[in-house]
Amino acid sequence: MIFLIFIVGSLFGLLGGALVSIRFIRQEVTGDLLPRLSRIQGQLNTIEAEVGYMVNSRYAELNARLSPEPQQQNR
Repeated sequence: MIFLIFIVGSLFGLLGGALVSIRFIRQEVTGDLLPRLSRIQGQLNTIEAEVGYMVNSRYAELNARLSPEPQQQNR
């Protein structure tokens, strides 16, 4: 009987310890990831803006070359 009580108590202790450990591990992991993810998002936004600028510049350059008549400025 004492052995059964010891086993049940040990299982409850392991379950409680595991729940507490998982809770703290999850907090640490998310606390560590959020600043890193925001920094990566900022870098991706910068790359997206640069690529958009380069594509638009190239498109304008190609349109200027392919136009049948040179562009004239009105004075």
